Amino acid sequence: MSKTIFPAPLRRGDTIAICSPAGKIDPEKVHAAIDVLRAQGYNVRLMPHALGEYGSFSGTPTQRYADLRDAFTDPSVRAILCSRGGYGVVHILDRLDSLPLADDPKWLLGFSDISALHALMARKGIASVHSSMCAHIMEGADDPDNKCLFEILEGGRPVHIFDSHDLDRPGIATGKLIGGNVAVIAELISTPFDIIKPDTILFIEDVAEPIYKIERILYQLRLSGVLGKLKGLIVGQFTDYKPGDDHPDMETMIHKAVADYSYPVAFNVPVGHVDHNIPLIESAQVTLKVSPSGHNSIIFHR
Repeated sequence: MSKTIFPAPLRRGDTIAICSPAGKIDPEKVHAAIDVLRAQGYNVRLMPHALGEYGSFSGTPTQRYADLRDAFTDPSVRAILCSRGGYGVVHILDRLDSLPLADDPKWLLGFSDISALHALMARKGIASVHSSMCAHIMEGADDPDNKCLFEILEGGRPVHIFDSHDLDRPGIATGKLIGGNVAVIAELISTPFDIIKPDTILFIEDVAEPIYKIERILYQLRLSGVLGKLKGLIVGQFTDYKPGDDHPDMETMIHKAVADYSYPVAFNVPVGHVDHNIPLIESAQVTLKVSPSGHNSIIFHR
């Protein structure tokens, strides 16, 4: 397995560019997040179409691509914060793939539909951060998740500790961490941006997806042989869905879907479309420890 490239740690005075590669966003949230970033000592560059509007998107595909292209290729920009998710990254993924991202690697930040950009970064062998975006960063630097994000950007490697769950499967696994919004990354299967690979630790989350649709994705992974060859599974938050006729909740369905395998599985991990959304370094080597009782942990290696 090739070694992951980590962008250089940020220093006070470095520039963070804000892009909106998918949906349009309330400008007040962006400006409130900018205030927090500047209070941390960073310069902020608001890209030209970050506050734009084109239907449900922040701009045309060409405009959204141009903002990201310029941020990725500007040597003064050291990190790129995606303002929000939504839908639309897939429109520009192939054009972004042609950029020499590894020549000057930058931190990419965001989650939800931004999972497609994390897949691009993983394809290029570059670490990125599955993290909160403007709507949460605006809560301030004292927020624990924001504080952890800033520590990662400045060179830290976190240890996340969280409560165990009744459906957990205990064990210890070490491997490359990949994942994100499961509906988004499942759409990239059999493309050059397919990141769901054997011998990795996969984390998944989603919002407003029926149980049967997530089950269908897991069966696709089962039939392809990938689901059984994971080193570990981290089940984040699945929100805004209804119980189904066949499963009372998402966790019960997932527990049954992976019952034939032996790797550790951690449920109810605080990652996803929730207020407490811990930042995870994609493509980093981690150790997942799932305890029979008490607390579980994700330990990031240097």
